Amino acid sequence: MVLARNGCAEPPRSAEADIAHEHLSGGRRNRAIRSPALILKRRNMGEAGRLLTIFTPRHGKLSALARGVRKASSRKSGHVELLMHSDLLLSRGRSFYYVQQAEMIAAFPRLREDLTRHTYGLYIADLLDHFFVGEEEIQQAEFFAETLAALQALCEDDDAPLILRHYELRLLSVTGFQPELQHCAVTGQPLLPRDQYFSNPAGGVISEAGRPAAPSMELRPLPLDVLKLLRFLQRAPYSRVKTLRVSAKLHALTESLLQGYIESILERRLASVPFLRRVRQRNAQSTL
Repeated sequence: MVLARNGCAEPPRSAEADIAHEHLSGGRRNRAIRSPALILKRRNMGEAGRLLTIFTPRHGKLSALARGVRKASSRKSGHVELLMHSDLLLSRGRSFYYVQQAEMIAAFPRLREDLTRHTYGLYIADLLDHFFVGEEEIQQAEFFAETLAALQALCEDDDAPLILRHYELRLLSVTGFQPELQHCAVTGQPLLPRDQYFSNPAGGVISEAGRPAAPSMELRPLPLDVLKLLRFLQRAPYSRVKTLRVSAKLHALTESLLQGYIESILERRLASVPFLRRVRQRNAQSTL
């Protein structure tokens, strides 16, 4: 088995692209695809099935029913767990796809052994589930690989908040919501190296000069060190980001700002956020 640069096993060559497999059945065209996929969500359906929400590199987010997977005799059950990277053969149905075959590629074992790391992984899955609406020919193979790399980093590295902030900014860029961090979102002028303001409605930083022109926008103070960190996270690869040493205060300010911006885009709070906070609180209490 070959290992990719992100530490995950590479999918079989046949899984790197759709297979040409179309046929007519009862006058209706059915399309089958073979694709690597990340399992984002699952819920029980029927007596033994599970409806999966999966993220793929070429079709975005899909719903797929794994029939009989809750039976003890099912060969697919161990290959379609949450946060698992699997190679799936899918056939199209009326409302969703059906999982015909499943083979695990990477399981990210530390995410299963450590509740805190698992919760961070669920946050990534939650982000994907909400930012990608449904099946799309988005051709985001590179971002799919980055997502796997982020999950692998959660298994290997200790600064999980830094991993998430870098991933959030990459996701915002890929989906067209990249915040403006270089120029004032109101005046368009380059930002000076000083404390600024951040506006969720404006989608970026607002300078003191632009503040009078945006009286109705919600502004929050943006310290210079937070702006510097955001800029670095936005432009640097994770291989450079992981070398940073960030204080707890700077982490908290950056997380609050980005999660507030994400919530304003989605117009809702992610369910994984309060759960993540409860896990952190439990960890903090256990160290006292």
